[in-house]
Amino acid sequence: MGAAAIRLGVDIGGTFTDVVLEDGGGARVSAKVLTTLAAPEDAILEGIREVCRKADVAPGAIGQIIHGTTLATNALIERRGAKTALVTTKGFRDVIEMRTESRFEQYDLDLTLPEPLLPRNRRYVVTERVEATGRVLVPLDRAEVEALAEDLKAAEYDSVAIGLLHSYVNDAHEKAIRDVLAARLPGVALSLSSEVSPQMREYERFNTTIANAYIKPLMASYLGRLRERLAAEGVAAPVFLMHSGGGIISLETAAEFPVRLVESGPAGGAVFAADIAARHGLDKVLSFDMGGTTAKICLIRGRTPKTARVFEVARSYRFKKGSGMPISIPVIDMVEIGAGGGSLARVDAMRQIRVGPESAGSVPGPASYGRGGERPAVTDADLVLGKLDADNFAGGSIALYPDRAERALATALGEPLGMDPVEAAYGLAEVVDENMANAARVHAVENGEDISTYTMIAFGGAAPLHAARLCEKLGIARCLVPQGAGVGSAIGFLRAPFAFEANRTMLTRMSAFDGAAIAALFRDMAAEATAFVRSCDAAAPIRCDHKVYMRYRGQGWEIPVALCEADARAPEGATLLALFEREYSALFGRSVDGAEAEITVFSVNATTPAAKVRPAAAVPAGARVAPTGSRALFDAALGAPAEAALYPREDFGPGAFADGPALLTEAETTIVVPASRRAVALADGSIDVALKDTRR
Repeated sequence: MGAAAIRLGVDIGGTFTDVVLEDGGGARVSAKVLTTLAAPEDAILEGIREVCRKADVAPGAIGQIIHGTTLATNALIERRGAKTALVTTKGFRDVIEMRTESRFEQYDLDLTLPEPLLPRNRRYVVTERVEATGRVLVPLDRAEVEALAEDLKAAEYDSVAIGLLHSYVNDAHEKAIRDVLAARLPGVALSLSSEVSPQMREYERFNTTIANAYIKPLMASYLGRLRERLAAEGVAAPVFLMHSGGGIISLETAAEFPVRLVESGPAGGAVFAADIAARHGLDKVLSFDMGGTTAKICLIRGRTPKTARVFEVARSYRFKKGSGMPISIPVIDMVEIGAGGGSLARVDAMRQIRVGPESAGSVPGPASYGRGGERPAVTDADLVLGKLDADNFAGGSIALYPDRAERALATALGEPLGMDPVEAAYGLAEVVDENMANAARVHAVENGEDISTYTMIAFGGAAPLHAARLCEKLGIARCLVPQGAGVGSAIGFLRAPFAFEANRTMLTRMSAFDGAAIAALFRDMAAEATAFVRSCDAAAPIRCDHKVYMRYRGQGWEIPVALCEADARAPEGATLLALFEREYSALFGRSVDGAEAEITVFSVNATTPAAKVRPAAAVPAGARVAPTGSRALFDAALGAPAEAALYPREDFGPGAFADGPALLTEAETTIVVPASRRAVALADGSIDVALKDTRR
């Protein structure tokens, strides 16, 4: 591999850490190592050594590192963050516990709401009040804040979240509290809601700020250790972080706003899928990313992932919307479920097989890893069903033990349900595949889309094992498995632009539309977002995309409306209203006559230009490839085992094809081709797995 423009993508997952090394010419090598949960940087260093050895380059030749991680997410899910306090307006101490008073399971009389991130004795109040217009009703008493600082110091907090009522309009009181605490509590991390998430809705804003404060010391410590370990390894390259909105930010920004890293890994996967969609000229794509712990599903229209302003972490009730922790930051909109290779199975009180969200992780791992795991996981079922080669899993770096997988399946599922190990594995696989298919259906319906018209792009170590079955369930005719699918998110990091999105709430009724004030707000937000991007790249051109979130008065939530540069520079009420009604009609079938519209949130996303995409060449005429052997594969659609031909993926040159049942093997994953499908190698190395009757 050449030494020019060598870049490294690193994705820490719950089970595996993926490392990808790529030079300026596109040559690429990768490694997949088990995540070291106690010290994640250990796995990164191990992966770097492996890819540098494969590429025959020194670690010091690496010019740039793009990193995504689940550490922030896991810390929130597992409640193992810093000792944190909240300072808020008197009378609003219990906002994060009262939530929105909605019930995510309407008819469950024993419904238990998730505990707030901070117990009540860690929530403090100050006497102050700002109204919704920003006017100060009750001034802040500095002496009260100084006394509070002494209480916080005595309690030995590591981090403090400051969230006051309506501070998104007027942040003077939050900044005054920060100044006092910074002077009296040196070394304590401080997070302001007016900086972390300057948007309306106190519950979401307070919760996001608390989450940021909760993980801030942890992430600052980790990022500092990582930088030191990289330097000791001879790597002097700058480190950038993937954020949940699909862009890259500096290490310093990530340390200040670590809550923006919560969905960084899945965001990289969506960017990867969007890049593949652009190369193949696909406008409607279902991104399917399945790793060791979770599966992520995202709709991509016009080669751009759909984005949102709020998402939930740590859903506690069957991944049901409303049962988690809302985080109000820019994020790629996707559905994430506990369905990965390490997801554990059990039989519930109704004698039904349930899979996930609990995962075996990397320690002890699935039963077949032979590391002490005794409960069956999805990987164990895949092994027993013939999808995996016990001797060549993860390129031969991890040995699998079929007997241990069978024993775990028989004990946990087979004995209670009267099944042999293969039947138990079949049941487990069908349950997890149906869970993912149902999540995709719901996500598509919520977005008004017919999923059967989409093309699936599958990546992640486990996705190619399950993608074709999902396509059968969803009525999708075609699935692409790109090169590097097993480490897709890490590759996606290398395709992402430097970007930062600024959001502001300024409630604006269309009857009181002030174009000059809105234009000034957009200019200020563009300057803020651009400054963050400049901290990553001082010379690259920067484009700003503008968006408003609108609703009819009286509605609870709003929809996004994209604006062109001219409309943002000189906004006109009639133009924005027409754009809103068009988007509203597209989503709900009609507009609401006679109802007044209003803008709630303004958004500016500053981004460097995306890398130019080279379209994939046409597929040349190819020939059927001769298999290297065969293995029994359980075909779920047939409900019976079949003899599947074995093919190394590297034997598939452009145009080569093979009919299912077949297995295409590579170091990081295996592509399962059922009897209903044919696999064809495209010019860029992607494998097109489609219905046989759709082929010419």
